[in-house]
Amino acid sequence: MSLRSGEWRDRIDDVDAALIDEFQSDFPVRERPFEAVGEHLGVPAGEALERVERLREAGIFRRFGAVLNPPVIGSSTLAAVSAPEERFEDVAEVINGYRQVNHNYARDNEWNMWFVVTAGSRERRDEILADIEARTGCSVLVLPMLTDYYIDLEFPVVNSDRFARESIEGTDASATRISEDATADFSDLDRRLLLSIQAGFPLSATPYRDIAAGIDADVDDVLAAIERLRADGCIKRIGCVVNHITTGFDNNCMVVWDVPDDRLDEWGERVGELPYVTLCYHRPRRPEQDWPYNLFTMIHGRDADAVDEKIDELATAYLPVDHDRLYSTETLKQTGARYDDIVGE
Repeated sequence: MSLRSGEWRDRIDDVDAALIDEFQSDFPVRERPFEAVGEHLGVPAGEALERVERLREAGIFRRFGAVLNPPVIGSSTLAAVSAPEERFEDVAEVINGYRQVNHNYARDNEWNMWFVVTAGSRERRDEILADIEARTGCSVLVLPMLTDYYIDLEFPVVNSDRFARESIEGTDASATRISEDATADFSDLDRRLLLSIQAGFPLSATPYRDIAAGIDADVDDVLAAIERLRADGCIKRIGCVVNHITTGFDNNCMVVWDVPDDRLDEWGERVGELPYVTLCYHRPRRPEQDWPYNLFTMIHGRDADAVDEKIDELATAYLPVDHDRLYSTETLKQTGARYDDIVGE
């Protein structure tokens, strides 16, 4: 079901379209949230809930609930290996076997396998990376996020845009430093709540009440905790998580740039404000491993040529420095980060 076939678009009406594009975030934090959603959409609360259920079953929504923020909750890093072609599948199997690995992609580069490790502490994270290196025999390129300029995979999809956020005029971007050490201070309720919602919210008329019942807590305490975790950055957003592949945004490219260190914040913020840039962040250079790049950007699109055009625009008008384009060629693993060990460590 893709944009090219048009099948997913044929299955939705105007109410679905509003639900898909307007409730990727800011989902109401109240005991009966679908009453507010239905009022906004002009349909009964029960129908609003049924539409979310149907869109999830159709694969347009990946899940419903909170998008958690791994670098704030735990210690997270992007990493890569150069897996020999003849052992590529075996290396991927080893890496994917760690529950602390939640994303793994094949990319068209010498460093051909890129994955994310999130653990409850920097020490545990580094133990996992060392174990991966020992078990695979592959040197691991470790690239923790040091500065977040702009990260948001929320964008309208019910349109004919060729690349993500084409119909948006601009965004707000500012440099936010990221610690490699887990610093969140969780209460017992916070820990139980995060474990309960890591895979999504219950799809019911009273999801927060159901969450509260599942962790033996008062619903008002759960609502307050969710608001607090969102304010602290542990929860990035609450809503319906769109499947960008299903809705046609199946072309993406991670572009890495060799930006002068004294211009990193200036250029990172400038590029992060561009609407077509969905991710922009600073990671360290690793010259000892022949990795000279320190700024990462991501562009998502429905059309590979459109993605390339925007990268050309970046290289010409905004980032006139050496760069490399790492196109994803295969999704090896894609799950939400698992917090069973993280919040308990």
